[in-house]
Amino acid sequence: MNAQHNLWEYRLQAEDSGQKYLSILLHKFHFSLRLLQRLKQGEQVWINGKFTYLTARGKEGELLSIQLFPAEETNIPGENLPLDILYEDDYLLVVNKPVDQVVHPTHRYLSNTLGNAVIGYWERKGEHRIYRPIHRIDRNTSGVVIIAKNQFAHQQLAWQLERGHIQKKYFGFVEGVVLEDKGTINDPIGFAPDSFIKRQVQLDGQPARTHYRVLHRYPKATFLEFILETGRTHQIRAHCEGINHSLLGDDLYNGDTTLLARQALHSSMYAFLHPATGLPMVIRAPFPEDLRNLMKTLKDV
Repeated sequence: MNAQHNLWEYRLQAEDSGQKYLSILLHKFHFSLRLLQRLKQGEQVWINGKFTYLTARGKEGELLSIQLFPAEETNIPGENLPLDILYEDDYLLVVNKPVDQVVHPTHRYLSNTLGNAVIGYWERKGEHRIYRPIHRIDRNTSGVVIIAKNQFAHQQLAWQLERGHIQKKYFGFVEGVVLEDKGTINDPIGFAPDSFIKRQVQLDGQPARTHYRVLHRYPKATFLEFILETGRTHQIRAHCEGINHSLLGDDLYNGDTTLLARQALHSSMYAFLHPATGLPMVIRAPFPEDLRNLMKTLKDV
């Protein structure tokens, strides 16, 4: 497989001979039915440079080329906002989201979101795309956010995410001294009573697994590394409260706010396979200044 500018290309192998192009894309490369349906509209699929139908059957050695980068109209207004780009190519934009920024515009946050910043960045480059974040992190959590630059990339990464093939690592500071050097919190999470925002550990909730490892113990707090096996909303925050070690600064989950005005949580690393090349990718976000300062403060508390 080869990712050329503006085209996705694949040289058919022996096992592909006699297979419909549609079947190869669906079963070998996990193209979604929705994307395949779009590719049937207009001339967007070629074999050896000539237009073909997806229902035609392939032969070994043929070069299958697909147009995956059509211009798209977004309904998110672009804004000229700071954007800390960690990685970018024709398929992905990965950014380091700052504290106090929502990932996607909502009725409550119509502007100054990461979505507004990304669309504005693309508009200044003359690119017309739909904003497709692969995942979300909370407004006051900093760190890695991956944005797909086309429908194919979004669908490929969503497929990896659903099957647990994307590794997500977070750093956080919790109240109190965690005694175990490492462990797994395997407690279901659901909505807290009378709340549309807060989650809590409850027996009839959705399955949720968080692995943690102690990085450093302070007199009254613990620095932890978290690896998420599932991706429930507020998973780390709810799990920490559930084991009586709330994140520092997390007012929604009963965390101490005297040392920090936001939850002490940072999305540090995402590891995944590139949607076009299949090569392993590891993206890291630098540790934010406010958490570096917190480390210094905790030594004296």
